Amino acid sequence: MTVSALPDDSVVVIASSRTVITLPDDTLLLTPATITISPATGKITSVVQELLPRSSFPEAWVYHDYSPKLLLPGLVDAHVHLNEPGRTEWEGFNTGTKAAASGGVTTVIDMPLNAIPPTTTLAGFRKKLAASRGQCWIDVGFYGGVVPGNAAELLPLAEAGVRGFKGFLIDSGVEEFPAVSSKDIALAMTTLKDEPTTLMFHAEMVPPLDGVPAGGSLSDAVQQSELPARPAGELDSYSTFLESRPPAFETCAVGEILSLAHLAPRLHLHIVHLSAAECIPLLREARRRGVNITAETCFHYLGFAADDIPDGDTRHKCCPPIRSQTNQLGLWREIADPAGCIQTVVSDHSPCTPELKLLPPHLQTEFQDGPRPPMQHADSGIDVSPPEDEKKEEEQEEMKQAEVETASLTADETRPTKTQGDFFAAWGGISSVGLGLPILHTAAAAAAADGALSVVDIVRLCSQATAKQVGLAHRKGGIRAGMDADLCVFDDADVWTLRAADMRWKNRCSPWEGHTFRGRVHETWLRGRKVFQLGGENGGFVGGQPIGEAIVERRTA
Repeated sequence: MTVSALPDDSVVVIASSRTVITLPDDTLLLTPATITISPATGKITSVVQELLPRSSFPEAWVYHDYSPKLLLPGLVDAHVHLNEPGRTEWEGFNTGTKAAASGGVTTVIDMPLNAIPPTTTLAGFRKKLAASRGQCWIDVGFYGGVVPGNAAELLPLAEAGVRGFKGFLIDSGVEEFPAVSSKDIALAMTTLKDEPTTLMFHAEMVPPLDGVPAGGSLSDAVQQSELPARPAGELDSYSTFLESRPPAFETCAVGEILSLAHLAPRLHLHIVHLSAAECIPLLREARRRGVNITAETCFHYLGFAADDIPDGDTRHKCCPPIRSQTNQLGLWREIADPAGCIQTVVSDHSPCTPELKLLPPHLQTEFQDGPRPPMQHADSGIDVSPPEDEKKEEEQEEMKQAEVETASLTADETRPTKTQGDFFAAWGGISSVGLGLPILHTAAAAAAADGALSVVDIVRLCSQATAKQVGLAHRKGGIRAGMDADLCVFDDADVWTLRAADMRWKNRCSPWEGHTFRGRVHETWLRGRKVFQLGGENGGFVGGQPIGEAIVERRTA
């Protein structure tokens, strides 16, 4: 078969004997395929289900046959914290999008918190957009935030092109993004009920200690109740931390959201980073009743289990927490079902500086690049202060020990807060943007006895469904004519071990360091242009300049 020349003689042709394409009915298919791309528009112009040779095309056309490597649509990571402006020392557009590009991610959606200002107002969104200009190596979309008192900002933010909205039902850890009550949730739902958008929730709540007040709701009760005491047990013990955020935190929050869903029956509701498998029956039953609700889980919940996390390794701290292996199997079963409530898998790339992770000495890395500003935050309602210098810390501990001896207090009442390795004082969040394909491919192979995911399933969860979740399915997350030519070349036979030097994000600290993966992204193409090549010049960023764009098109149905 010969393809006739198109008007633009710089057409790019990309082919592979193993390509995951999107059929007209949205079915995904692994097949030999040849893709033609117009660099002028950045769009795919045709997809042929056949591996065509170089001789089928005019000499002026650029031709690449990547067989037998996999050719996949670029991933859409729908949950990433880039933190710029304001906390750029944690992560920024330049480094965060480079890390994404190196892993075949061609679109990320930035979360509304941890930047200063957060994206909770139109003015804040404009500052975020200004900070992103000229820095993005891939395309970036944005979420707006739901916080007490900003209901009047939600529709203007939707008009400005945010892809959805997120609120916390528990302390977010940063004072500029407070948790919402049931009244705030109800107001957000009624405000957005006719919008083609997604209302998302960090679904953890501290269950009320004394029940629900008359005429109130669970989240109102939580806001009025006493915060829980610091848990018993060693603070560098992962099991102590895990017990402090039990599955009831998540099931309570999901129940609260479902109790209000009737206020906006057409509005898409979404639970971010679902950790507890106990939520799955609640969500399945709600979907059976017609509630428009989905959930996502994260690479770390599928690749790590609490059973294997060493004490003191605060790189693994995140909220909700990584739970047991039995819990993990429940998540795997749910994502294997295309009709399940967990429709997407994302990174929740949520970095901080290594200092805020309070790493024990043996986990510290040479890539830490100097002191950082201190950060006050709260965890599970427990106020924890940043560590003091070592001398002051020793003095405080000696004073506390003296108080023990003179006042005959119990050990639990006098135990000093630890610094290095303390899961309660350390900041929560895991860096992994760009690692999703290797993580899922490797973990799925290891879970083969329980029904491994295929590469088609991975594309469904990380490209097709994530694009749909944020209203970009018309242009992102698939390989078919008319869509953005966002592609990644994945060598599923490449075995490699992640080292700190391989990390592209700003702070090279991640629990994935030292893990061996089977499968690695070798090239990433954004809108018909190669932006990353493993081993290529400029650290692999072969274009030399970022060409990513801010996605601000208004979301439509």
